[in-house]
Amino acid sequence: MSILKNIRKVPGGLMVIPLLLGVLFNTFAPAALDIGGFTTHLWKSGAMPILAVFLFCNGAQINVKQAGKPLLKGVVLTAVKFAIGAILGLIVSNLFGPGGVLTLTPLAIISAITNSNGGLYSALAGEFGDSTDVGAVSILSINDGPFFTMLAFGLTGIAEIPFLTLIGTILPIVVGCILGNIDEDIRKWLEPGTVILIPFFAFPLGAGLNLLQLVQAGAPGIALGILCTLLTGFGGYFCMKLTKSEHPAVGAAIGTTAGNAVGTPAALAAADPALEAFASAATAQVAAAIIVTAILCPILVNYINGIEQKKKLKPSVI
Repeated sequence: MSILKNIRKVPGGLMVIPLLLGVLFNTFAPAALDIGGFTTHLWKSGAMPILAVFLFCNGAQINVKQAGKPLLKGVVLTAVKFAIGAILGLIVSNLFGPGGVLTLTPLAIISAITNSNGGLYSALAGEFGDSTDVGAVSILSINDGPFFTMLAFGLTGIAEIPFLTLIGTILPIVVGCILGNIDEDIRKWLEPGTVILIPFFAFPLGAGLNLLQLVQAGAPGIALGILCTLLTGFGGYFCMKLTKSEHPAVGAAIGTTAGNAVGTPAALAAADPALEAFASAATAQVAAAIIVTAILCPILVNYINGIEQKKKLKPSVI
């Protein structure tokens, strides 16, 4: 029975299939994941520790001679993600007001599009890119939270950049990088962890989502997820092409919405009471975008990667 081979046939299958299984379990049999012990740690609450090991293993693969590449990629992708989300949200706000268009509010648009799923990006970068692509998450993680959304709404006076959180995200990558460059044997020993750990943190990430969130958000929430994947996905891809990245398809891996973005509308409503009337609908729409982008983004990255691979195989015309 070729389970692994069949999983690999699915675009981003090592990430997508375990993630969808987690969503289904949490939707239809959540109690099965809450029985405690190692079962709950592995399949419900263990995503972050496993992802931390994944980042450590990828950090060990970074060659210090290429240290500038992760930094450049992270800055470019973060800027693209923020610019697209902020500009689109502000356009909708100026044209239609805070109520948005077809119930899709600027609050929901900016909350969903300016935030990216660092775990999913790391998994896709590990599958379709190299260690420099994965290392970009140390910069990209800045947008994982309400800061950029508040910035886009002009609320920077009450927002603080979570420096400790950022340091906490970077540190496993940095320590792994140091060890990998000190000892080549450590680098090779940790290399399997850049692939084998992906399904182990994908399932519990999915177990934090629920299909009922799609129903509550309806068509606007689904449309928001599609917009996020297409606009920021292709935006990231074309920017990686412009910077001559070896794996430009990985740029499309920013076409996601971060899991914790679901709390951003409420955080903004607490900061600005004028947004309170739109917070509930925006929360449901952002939750839908999280699920939709988690499904569509790996498919987009795989599709673009296929195109890039065909280009490389084409004989050059002299």
